[in-house]
Amino acid sequence: MSHHGKGAEPRLTSAESGQSRDPDVSAPSSTQNAPLLRAIDVRKAYAGRPILAGVSLDVAPGERVALTGPSGSGKTTLLNLLGGVDRADSGRILFEGRDTGLLDGDGLSALRRTAFGTVFQFFHLLPTLTAAENVELPLQLNGMPAGERAARVRGLLERVGVAHRADAMPGQMSGGEMQRVAIARAVAHRPRLLLADEPTGNLDSMNGTRILELLREITDETATALVLVTHSAEAAGICHREVRLRDGLVAG
Repeated sequence: MSHHGKGAEPRLTSAESGQSRDPDVSAPSSTQNAPLLRAIDVRKAYAGRPILAGVSLDVAPGERVALTGPSGSGKTTLLNLLGGVDRADSGRILFEGRDTGLLDGDGLSALRRTAFGTVFQFFHLLPTLTAAENVELPLQLNGMPAGERAARVRGLLERVGVAHRADAMPGQMSGGEMQRVAIARAVAHRPRLLLADEPTGNLDSMNGTRILELLREITDETATALVLVTHSAEAAGICHREVRLRDGLVAG
């Protein structure tokens, strides 16, 4: 799988922001601007057990960051905090300079609906909706007119290679097809940040490789930032930078 970025752009070094990736994956030029997303000394415990013990992380606009580390290191917990699904016990999370910890439930929901997109390991498509209806749903929730919705859904399904499955229900699709639909749904409202939790973990290697290439291409085309939780070296390889967690802290 090719990991070539677009042009000779500046690259993140380990001294600047963590472990650099494959030299063929060029960091976006927007990394020179203010961070899109910041986690500052974030801590989280469940039932008295520390999960995150003071994690700080910056993500630039258009940057792809892999969160790696052993099971139980806090990767998914951090992803949930970054996406506003859960709240930190202490520390701050800033999105476009705005402290998401100061938002109420409605404010967080609005942010997730308009600015964030999420891709899950197990797809989470609504089983009673067709592929097209699943992709259309976030556009409907955001009040997009019907004609514009239909055109965007059609274009997205073509882009991810499943236009021929537009009327299929999730139960009629393969895992690879469902994940392609899930990616189309996640980017339908043109989010500035895409969060992915083991998006290839439930796929065979061939489909997994195709999904990773699709994520890389779409985030390049749209300049969408990606935070990707993974155990896979291949998945981390599409990212500009890898941040490894261990025992609730950024390792090394």
